[in-house]
Amino acid sequence: MADHQAGPRAMANPEIDITDLCAFPSPEHPGNLVLVMNVFPMATVSTLFSDAVEYRFRLRPLRMASTGLKATFEVGEPERVFSFTFDVPRQLEGGARLEQSGTCRTPTGEISFIVGDEAGAQSQGVRVFAGCRMDTFFVDQQFSGGIRQNRRIPEKTAGKNFLDGQNVLSIVVEMDSAGLFGADAGPLAAVIAETMTRGSFRARMDRVGRPEIKNFILMDKASDTVNRDLDVRDLYSEEDGFDLRPDYLGAYRARLNGSLAFYDGLDGKTDWPLDNEGNHPLTELLLADFLVVDTSKPFAEVSYLEIERAILGGTTHETCGGRWLNDDIVDTQLTFLVNNGNGPRISDGVDQATVPASRTFPYVPRPNPNPPPWPALVGIPT
Repeated sequence: MADHQAGPRAMANPEIDITDLCAFPSPEHPGNLVLVMNVFPMATVSTLFSDAVEYRFRLRPLRMASTGLKATFEVGEPERVFSFTFDVPRQLEGGARLEQSGTCRTPTGEISFIVGDEAGAQSQGVRVFAGCRMDTFFVDQQFSGGIRQNRRIPEKTAGKNFLDGQNVLSIVVEMDSAGLFGADAGPLAAVIAETMTRGSFRARMDRVGRPEIKNFILMDKASDTVNRDLDVRDLYSEEDGFDLRPDYLGAYRARLNGSLAFYDGLDGKTDWPLDNEGNHPLTELLLADFLVVDTSKPFAEVSYLEIERAILGGTTHETCGGRWLNDDIVDTQLTFLVNNGNGPRISDGVDQATVPASRTFPYVPRPNPNPPPWPALVGIPT
């Protein structure tokens, strides 16, 4: 699942668990960039945000440093942060329900808002929303988890969305993309979502760039010949996505090299040849773990990984990249890892969420008032 329960700490603490991140040009207001962070799997309409957590979007300018199989990005130094914090909920008169207020700190000032307010709040060209919404991610976990468990692509798929009817807490921010980094910056931006402790002790609890890096790739221990007994996901989540520490790089590389080679071999042929030292061509690119979005391009329904695939192939990208809420990234990512587009598209049989996202703010659909119990998949890795 995109990043749901991606590690022991996130499983134990849903309030810090970033389940998903999307970044896309606004389909409603051309020239605007929209960022969506979903947290807290299995939320209900009464679930509120933690007042002990800071929820942050971090953006930096980006340029292509090299193309071909050793493709890399160069991240710029200027950084723009959109930080959300939430107050202790207060009882409304009559005691019928709790109300929670929040603050978004932007590069140009602060915006106050009420959790769940459909209109959100806006100031100085920035619009924000926070509240319970329906989970827009979709995946057949029997299919994707079955690949890792059985070490092969399932012959049949039920095509059942594991997240059917589930809710999350969503944070949405929309801003004018033209003024993000100034006139001298190019159109590419790197986007990361983080949850941090709030207060005098500062620690990163979770972070997400591209979906399914932790649950598809870093979770898979079986192909790792160096650290097979270690779940590296909590360590990875603590890292600054723009500046990985050298301490655990060897562990991350070993996990990616082994897992990526496993996916490549699922169709019985090699589409991603390893170098002489056993390194997979995608390892360094995916370790630069952020969404890559071209703010000069218009909104696109399907664009995930298009920029990365273009620089790997030495061609010019055609879309905005990033990631739209309705994009079927599971099929795109599996096909990319297994055959690099040199074969049939691999599908888990689930093509859309329970309720697709809207093209109007706040984009994420209204919550399900009666979400089903979290499904149990005995023996299937999550």
